[in-house]
Amino acid sequence: MQTLNLKAEMGNRIDAYGALDFDERGQGISPRRLPAWTRAQTPAMMDVMVRMPSGVRLRFTTTSRHVGVEFLATNMVTPPNDRRPVVFNLEVDGQLLNASSTAGNCIVLNPQKPGDFQLQRGEADLITFDLPAGENTCELWLPHNAFVELRGISIDDDAQLLAPLPESRPRWIHYGSSISHCMEAVEPAKIWPAVAARQAGVALQNLGFGGQCHLDQFVARTIRDGDADVISLKTGINVINMDSMRERVFVPALHGFIDTIREGKPDTPVALISPIFCPSAEEHPGPTVPDRNGRFVTLPGHEEIREGCMTLTRVRELIASLVEQRRTAGDENLHYLDGLELFSSADAHDLPDDLHPSPAGYIRMGERFAPTLSSLIPN
Repeated sequence: MQTLNLKAEMGNRIDAYGALDFDERGQGISPRRLPAWTRAQTPAMMDVMVRMPSGVRLRFTTTSRHVGVEFLATNMVTPPNDRRPVVFNLEVDGQLLNASSTAGNCIVLNPQKPGDFQLQRGEADLITFDLPAGENTCELWLPHNAFVELRGISIDDDAQLLAPLPESRPRWIHYGSSISHCMEAVEPAKIWPAVAARQAGVALQNLGFGGQCHLDQFVARTIRDGDADVISLKTGINVINMDSMRERVFVPALHGFIDTIREGKPDTPVALISPIFCPSAEEHPGPTVPDRNGRFVTLPGHEEIREGCMTLTRVRELIASLVEQRRTAGDENLHYLDGLELFSSADAHDLPDDLHPSPAGYIRMGERFAPTLSSLIPN
């Protein structure tokens, strides 16, 4: 097989979707999901999530019967959990292939001391996929829950790597939290936004960042300036998880986030999605933390300083009211979806840590959102 320098081919015979910037490495490149100008504004913990390419794909056409990807991955593990494999999906003519690796670096987190970790260094790896005969347009879904340094792409000696046809599907930008980042999913093409995108026939750009959906203006400006036919914003859970906002701040911040998007996209359909079910926060304000069994619970607080603290029930009321207000004021392309329609108390069996859905739960969320997504795409 012949190995091509992936960095040299990027933007030439390989197109990247969902990556707006790249870190230059000695032997390769690592995708980032926000543009370069946001680096100075991105908090350190959010930068970690930006570097995980959830929803990012490499698109190319080839006549090869075999495609290999050389990469160095870095994933994280919190003991006593086991280290999970790093998984790639290759989508060819609607069929999903998968390949996994246990090689690479591993960041071992200290569950007793947040922020403390040990880096265990590992080696680069090569995964391969078998393709049907003929010329195939391929979409390589990168790992959603690991950093990945892309080094090379391999094809058969007598095969060609060709630029793909221009993307013709409607483009969808989605913003959200860990429940949109979907680190718990088994495969990158089975995060719920990816499931919905494939069923609705749209091209996804995923701005779901684990723990980091706090209505940051640099994200709003990224969406404002992006290429989108439809937009969705799934917000509310992180502001309770971190207790980062109270009602007085949350509502104007959400208005401001939408106002910024509307500066560049005054008529683009926008769906505002409220939080899914989370048992400990439905009627109790945050913050939330994992207990000794790994289940998320809300911390008790002093009632005398709880004024303006929000529960998930209240957040849903506020988001629904905001959408109604803005629609009455003339924004008929703003829509509301109750997050409980995607994942409710009836789905609690697929909520292993009482916050994040299981892999099966994520797939079901995507299947449930797909009809709404299809209905929002302009004719």
